Amino acid sequence: MDTTVQLEGPYNFDQSLKRLAFDPLNSLDREKRTLKMPILIKGKPVVVTLRATGTTEKPTFHLTADANGDKDAILTRVYEIMHFDVPLKRMTGHYENTDLYPLMKQSEGVPFITDFQLYGCLMKTIIHQQLNMAFATTLTERFVKTYGTQKEGAWFYPDPETVSGLDVQQLRELQFSGRKAEYVIQTSEKIAAGHLDLDGLRPESEERIVEKLTALRGIGRWTSENFMMFGLGRMDLFPAQDIGVQNALKQFYHLDQKPSLDWMEKKSADWKPYRSYVTLYLWNSLENGIV
Repeated sequence: MDTTVQLEGPYNFDQSLKRLAFDPLNSLDREKRTLKMPILIKGKPVVVTLRATGTTEKPTFHLTADANGDKDAILTRVYEIMHFDVPLKRMTGHYENTDLYPLMKQSEGVPFITDFQLYGCLMKTIIHQQLNMAFATTLTERFVKTYGTQKEGAWFYPDPETVSGLDVQQLRELQFSGRKAEYVIQTSEKIAAGHLDLDGLRPESEERIVEKLTALRGIGRWTSENFMMFGLGRMDLFPAQDIGVQNALKQFYHLDQKPSLDWMEKKSADWKPYRSYVTLYLWNSLENGIV
């Protein structure tokens, strides 16, 4: 596959590469403005190389993939991951008359890029539970590079069949806690056995997805919400339990202490229908120092 995609601006790919660069599993080059996307098309691994050739205001991308797969299926998946079809300027304008506008305007055009593999997203989210970002990232990298596969310089997460065949001690050797190792293996067993269909969750309501995921041992609401944002690309999720979100709100609203869950629930009710983007821009504000 070799094709060019033109989008309506703004689309700030360079800011997205900056965020993606924090994860050592991502194969990218900020200077060359390229990103390798390890995706699954009908269960088969495909690496799509995406290179930005335009500007933030006039975004253009050159896409290549060494695959005989369905070009339409590949492009559909790329659009889903990259949020190529989200009207980012219109979304910012939605908040023009709200107190959030300075936040949204500062990050205008920054897309919410989702994880490349649905199962990998769920594994990463479970691994990241209750860990600081640095160690969570290291632990995830060990997991993927020990049991996953590399193709054309891009890393694919191991499949659920592989992980379900592991024992707790094997993950303990990577510095997993015993419980987290159990959660990862047991969840993979459910998926491998067909009791949990991650792709089948796409049309479900958010509350139904939360209900299905939290029925599994070791998965709570925070994990479910992050999976829906980073895996399914849902646009209107607000993970109020996220420490980063709480710290960003404290900073943005000049609060003396982190806001309560009740305060966040009431406040965020006015931020529909793009609360996943509000969440992303709040995280960005911690890095950019907006006050």
